[in-house]
Amino acid sequence: MNYLSDRVESLSMPQTLAMSNRSRELNESGVDVINMSVGEPDFNTPDHIKEAAKRAIDENFSRYTPIAGYDSLRQAIVDKLARENGLSYTKDRVVVSTGAKQALCNVILSTINPGDEVVIPTPAWVSYVEMVKLAGGKAVLVPSTIEEGFKITPEKLKAAFTPKTKMVLICSPSNPTGAVYSREELQGLVDVLKTRPEILVMSDEVYERINFTGGFTSMGSFPEIADQVVLINGVSKAYAMTGWRIGYSVTPVNIAKAITRLQGQYTSGASSIAQKAAEAAYNGPQECVEEMRKAFERRRNLIVELASKIPGVKVNVPDGAFYLFPEVSEYIGRRFGSKVIETGADLAMYLLEEGHVATVDGGAFGTPGYLRFSFATSDSNIEKAIGRVATAFGKLVK
Repeated sequence: MNYLSDRVESLSMPQTLAMSNRSRELNESGVDVINMSVGEPDFNTPDHIKEAAKRAIDENFSRYTPIAGYDSLRQAIVDKLARENGLSYTKDRVVVSTGAKQALCNVILSTINPGDEVVIPTPAWVSYVEMVKLAGGKAVLVPSTIEEGFKITPEKLKAAFTPKTKMVLICSPSNPTGAVYSREELQGLVDVLKTRPEILVMSDEVYERINFTGGFTSMGSFPEIADQVVLINGVSKAYAMTGWRIGYSVTPVNIAKAITRLQGQYTSGASSIAQKAAEAAYNGPQECVEEMRKAFERRRNLIVELASKIPGVKVNVPDGAFYLFPEVSEYIGRRFGSKVIETGADLAMYLLEEGHVATVDGGAFGTPGYLRFSFATSDSNIEKAIGRVATAFGKLVK
């Protein structure tokens, strides 16, 4: 008897989690797998943030929290946006959620009706399309290539619009490519977006602090579309706080109220202890963020150098986040013994089983023929992993 809903049956398991689970199984069986499939900093949460959490426990922050988050944390977010991004918001536009993932889904579920279209530039994070599907909307994918720097043009954006377009979802710095839109490039997109004021612009900026360009431009900084913009961010990536599960949305007030109603029905407020830790992250010293950013930049340079030497692999230079997204289509269609590598998923599984390196198939991000490598791991792991990949690729024959 199948008791499952059509809604949940239509959803896919994220390949990022599937590969991470399989690599964990192999590790537990004694295989030395280097996991480059997971988007998680390998650093520990900074000490001053952990101390704030301990204080919160001692001070008995153990009751239910306000659905939209503690006022003190929402104010810390408002102050952060003013200080770092030059944005002027009020607390009533901020809703704190259990991770940026929930913040994204909250916005989509609060604004998208069945049949509404959401324009998503690809390659794109695996959950965007599934969230739109959950809301009954239709994801309209706008592809880009490594030659285009994994960025869409104003012309491509405009061509994707129809009368049903309700939202555009932008991620910069990007997961999975590390692409970062410059202010000039964003201005080109803004010039198109301002002609359709009924379209929401959701900007996922969770990787903003892991940025190698020397500057970051928030979508919220363009006054001509200020009323259309929704910002998503959180503490997971910048402060190595993935397990604390604190993210937030900044939206027009009516959407913030709707999100609060929605969140109140299925999770209520985020963890009290995690919120106090996040408050310390935003209000405390920021040197830790820069130290981690520098480490990621060094690792970026290392993985680009090593991967560029593998024959048949086309490599981009990511300007942010901690992912490399090389084109590997040269190896699809090759054989290892009697096994034919027919898809990117086959290639990723081959690397896991034969090379003992966990990656993610680019098809999971809407772009077949590529693989995503997370370089949120040690320099030595990067060196060993890319060496294993080169050896494994060398065993494939045409």
